[in-house]
Amino acid sequence: MVGGFTVQASGDLLLFCDGGRIQPWNPDSGLGDPVVDSIDGAADMRFNDVVADPRGRVYAGTMHRTDPVDHPGSLYRVETDGSLTAVETDVAIPNGMGFAPDRRRMYFTETVAGKVYRYDYDQATGEVSNREVFVDTADVAGNPDGMTVDREGHVWSAFWDGGRVARYDPDGEEVARVAFPAKKVSAVTFGGADYDTAYVTTALGPGEAAAGTREEEGSGAGALFAVDLGVGGVPEFRSRIDG
Repeated sequence: MVGGFTVQASGDLLLFCDGGRIQPWNPDSGLGDPVVDSIDGAADMRFNDVVADPRGRVYAGTMHRTDPVDHPGSLYRVETDGSLTAVETDVAIPNGMGFAPDRRRMYFTETVAGKVYRYDYDQATGEVSNREVFVDTADVAGNPDGMTVDREGHVWSAFWDGGRVARYDPDGEEVARVAFPAKKVSAVTFGGADYDTAYVTTALGPGEAAAGTREEEGSGAGALFAVDLGVGGVPEFRSRIDG
């Protein structure tokens, strides 16, 4: 199972899979040798969401494949040499991440807790510190899932079982929302020649065995949308994991 991926500086994909395996993929040669074979104690875990930082490191969250609440995962920092450092532990479902335009702050979503956190971020070392709650979604419908930061430094968060993406200003105040014909809105990012188009994914269910129906989940469940949100984004950073 592929839980997330980054684009390497070379243009290859770096796949983050179950059991803690991290493996490159090239469109011509296919899968390469794993950068990381496994993570100790993570046999029942899978990666869930990942993001590369300005120096090519990757922050990657793990979650239990069947029971994430009782068997919480972790957030790791993958160094460019392939070594791993645990940044957060006891995280049920680690999710969307991103960086402020000044590259001095990092955002991290914890879905079950219903919070988006913000950290001080040191680009030189990759260290994060001084965690604070940026957005607490306890009083709104759904739980925050994937996220991205637009070119004005506002955070867009997708809401699982909330049917929307929401925009938050740098103070954590909601300033806009866009509804979708699906309950489970799972991720948002920007793309296109000028990064003026937002791409939003929705889910039909949490897994093949438990997939819902569109009558239950909405006519747009299990789809990819291209949307004009009225603001553009910036390119994601590329990973440089050599292992």
